[in-house]
Amino acid sequence: MARLLLAGYLGCGNLGDDAVLLGLIHGLRPYAHSFTVMSGAPDETYRVHGLPSVPRKDRAAFRRALGDSDALVFVGGSIFQDATSLRSVFYYSSLVSEATRAGKRVLLVGQGVGPLRRTLGKRWAAAAFEKADAIVVRDPASAQALKSLGVSRPVRLGADPAFLLPNPQGGEGEAFGVGSMRTVGLAPRPVKDDPSIAAVFGDLARKLFDSGLMPVLIEMDRAFDGPLLDQIAKRQGGKVPELRRVPSPVQVQQRIRRMEAVVAVRLHAGILAATVGVPSVMVDYDPKVAAFARATELPLAPGKASADALFARVQSLLKDREAACARLEARTEELRTLARVNVEAIQQTMG
Repeated sequence: MARLLLAGYLGCGNLGDDAVLLGLIHGLRPYAHSFTVMSGAPDETYRVHGLPSVPRKDRAAFRRALGDSDALVFVGGSIFQDATSLRSVFYYSSLVSEATRAGKRVLLVGQGVGPLRRTLGKRWAAAAFEKADAIVVRDPASAQALKSLGVSRPVRLGADPAFLLPNPQGGEGEAFGVGSMRTVGLAPRPVKDDPSIAAVFGDLARKLFDSGLMPVLIEMDRAFDGPLLDQIAKRQGGKVPELRRVPSPVQVQQRIRRMEAVVAVRLHAGILAATVGVPSVMVDYDPKVAAFARATELPLAPGKASADALFARVQSLLKDREAACARLEARTEELRTLARVNVEAIQQTMG
């Protein structure tokens, strides 16, 4: 049994990052480790998930929690990147440095590395990975990114820890109060170079409704997705059913399980759907989304696809849904096996 301090973009209102956290913890449950989470909302993390937490930006609290822990574990996600700013990679690299100075083991598992375009970002990320006692990446592109940075530490290929989430028991009643209509989830996200995404998803929602399918907007990130969903709903007169402010990815799994399909710009909307056997049309805004679509044999639409093009992909998917579900089940089990590499790396390092 080890005392693990878990770090990442956790408790910050992003259901994808929290899915990574819960998936890894589920995989580690048989080993009776204790967990403390560095969270953006410690009280909520404890209330919703039952996990002891400390404020992620409070360095004094971090040092105390680190002192009480055997290892600092970065649970996954795209945290070592400088696309948003240099602050992310600097922050996480500084945690690695402090942990190694304190003589603690550092494990970087489930990592999606990059994009790293700036000299300082590359330097800080490379330094962090060079100090790690174990490294697991979630896709081959991340392994290649570390190689290009000159990282010499052994790198294992795994998969996103969110694949370790079980298919939850229990349901959410009758498909969100939309009667007998079949539902299709829509999980958009703001894309910097594509201001038309609200119009595209608004038109897609109308086309789905006109064809007898009820669109349901899924908020995967409270801070970033909410305003976009408001724009989409406004385009539709504010009448699109929504999943907003859902506290746990498990509840999203329960609701997606009752859907026919999902159209996802958000990577973890597609992953959560896969864990409950629901196929998705993925929208290619980022290499990680394209990699997931290839790995699961799901349809991949261009990043700036029109509403007509997305609607055609949904129709094609539903026409052959049974075969798509069978392929998805097989590919998801393969990714679940790869995701267990994260657990094995922690066990081997701590054992």
